[in-house]
Amino acid sequence: MTKKRILLKVGSNTLTKETDHISRGKIEDIGRQIAQLKDNYEFIIVSSGAIAAAKQFVKLEHNGGEINIKQALAAIGQPHLMRIFQENFRELGLFTSQCLLSYSDFEKPESKENIKNTINVLVENNFIPIINENDTVATDEIKFGDNDKLAALTAALLKVDLLLIATNTDGIYTKASIQNGQPKTIDVVKDINLLEKEISLEKSSHGTGGMQSKLEAANIAQKEAIETWIVNGLKDNFITDALNGNSNFTKITS
Repeated sequence: MTKKRILLKVGSNTLTKETDHISRGKIEDIGRQIAQLKDNYEFIIVSSGAIAAAKQFVKLEHNGGEINIKQALAAIGQPHLMRIFQENFRELGLFTSQCLLSYSDFEKPESKENIKNTINVLVENNFIPIINENDTVATDEIKFGDNDKLAALTAALLKVDLLLIATNTDGIYTKASIQNGQPKTIDVVKDINLLEKEISLEKSSHGTGGMQSKLEAANIAQKEAIETWIVNGLKDNFITDALNGNSNFTKITS
């Protein structure tokens, strides 16, 4: 049986559980679900959180501006983030690998082919690729999107079956329901323009994307006939519950 391929994107708010440090419990929760599903699904992870990981250990001072400090924090935090993934996943019998990419890699045919071939080899040999943007040399993720666009471009390149974006809400809520204090999830939609009218432009406390960047990611995926699910990654079992239809989330069909 051919396994279905899921690209899971987890942002900083999910990995920190909206605190100021990376949650080992959340990473274990993700690993435990992947271990349960590995007979039927193969996973590629796009993970933010390097800067959040560094902030647990250091406070940098520099006159070079905020972007330079964030790039330095990413360089410090990325090895810590990978170590936490590796330690927690290894206890569950899962093997991890690190891939650092930049948006410019997706503009060159040779680079795209190399990315695809490398990740396919890793997955075929039961190593879970954990992808982040190479923040030390690129600033797009820091400034614009909390890896949502990177996740969508990778999903399209690898022709995955599902783009699963974990955030801190039960998907996208109707604007009216937010205004009356009783958030109601938009369950299934195909027309992304309709969702554009419902979303708030506010960005989350640790992440840099907000819902706008998730819709832009869904648009990239949709053009490649890939469904996008926006789920609440703060909840335990958020992957298995979504796959089993046991949670509220937004499904953007292709």
